[in-house]
Amino acid sequence: MIPHLDSKSGLRAGVVGTGAFGRHHAAKYAGADGVKLTAIADVSAETRRAMHERFDCETTADWKDLLGKVDLVSICSPAVTHAHIVRAFLQSGAHVLVEKPIATTLREADQLIELAEDNNLVLTVGHQERFVFSRSGLLDMQEPPLEVSCWRMGPWTGRGADVSAVLDLMIHDIDLMHRLVPGAVAEVDAFARTEHGRHADEVSAAIAFENGTLARLHGSRIAHQRKRGMQLVYVDGVVEIDFMTREIRNSTRRPLGEISFDDPLSESVASFIRSVRGEDPTVVRPEEARLALETALMIEQAARAPAHSPVIEKIAATA
Repeated sequence: MIPHLDSKSGLRAGVVGTGAFGRHHAAKYAGADGVKLTAIADVSAETRRAMHERFDCETTADWKDLLGKVDLVSICSPAVTHAHIVRAFLQSGAHVLVEKPIATTLREADQLIELAEDNNLVLTVGHQERFVFSRSGLLDMQEPPLEVSCWRMGPWTGRGADVSAVLDLMIHDIDLMHRLVPGAVAEVDAFARTEHGRHADEVSAAIAFENGTLARLHGSRIAHQRKRGMQLVYVDGVVEIDFMTREIRNSTRRPLGEISFDDPLSESVASFIRSVRGEDPTVVRPEEARLALETALMIEQAARAPAHSPVIEKIAATA
């Protein structure tokens, strides 16, 4: 059990990497009761100046300067750096919220999970869309869907290019898929396309579960326009969610609660703080993030295979 921490004494918070997401983490800590945003690490001098002016906290180019100075920290650096930085903060005694993915190899993920357990520290991962779904009731359905389809795409920005579109984008949908469908993956097939750098920029995957559920996932960072949606097919109807228009269609007999799209990052950080204080259990457990990583790596491996099933070729052609 995580030891209870008195919010009146104040928790010292830090952020490593204040790019698109990290600066929002910093703002959440700065506005949280009983939390002091103590330090920010970023390689950009311009960003450090802006963060210092905005939050009046210590800034540094070297994240190692934060070790021993913070009680909890958000790691928002490039994915390939996650394992090394998270390991160092756990060893220093800090609780860690790391943006997805938890790491880029299963060995790294296992080491981080073991280190957090051995030191009685909170380790959680920024699968923030879990909070979007938490009040809907979809994650509590006893009967899994027959089919799951997810699509997440947008134009090229250059962000997240240190890893493939699977670890950059699709990892969110993989996490939700595993929360919706219990049991093990039986088979994976995938098709990938690369336009920039060394990593796949567009990936389509078909995943068969041992319970019979079929999932189809598509992630692209080279699409002409942004699209984000999900379709769940049940025996009694279909649930469709358009995350861009925020429209939900439900033809099943299952009543759904509110699906709030407002500020899942704020909920994620607030949940992390409560977990550190021992007030609530961790919502996104590192073992769950490891499972999402495992499936993501299976998709990457399948996409590198020389031959693909007709189902995958059809998905790729119509995406």
